[in-house]
Amino acid sequence: MDRIKRERLEAKGWKIGTVSEFLELTAEENAFIEIKLALSRRLKERRQKVMTQAELAEKIHSSQPNIANAENGDASVSIEFLIRAMLATGATPQEIGRVIAEAG
Repeated sequence: MDRIKRERLEAKGWKIGTVSEFLELTAEENAFIEIKLALSRRLKERRQKVMTQAELAEKIHSSQPNIANAENGDASVSIEFLIRAMLATGATPQEIGRVIAEAG
């Protein structure tokens, strides 16, 4: 956001900040969310190169909508599910570790 727009909004009483500030997230909560989103993005990138959502779902005994939710960062998806799905696409534990390290 440019400086002039920010000043105009603040002059009208708007508070400008981050999502984390708005939701009053702790640093740990924010890091957890960033890790889940990074895993979701990488899962989608990897999966698109090797298989369809339906194929991945069958491979991990899940459903295509669950895979879609995982790739879209749905809050209901667990990190365990994201890691299982990543491993099923051929990701190594080292790659998963790098995704997590880069997110934090």
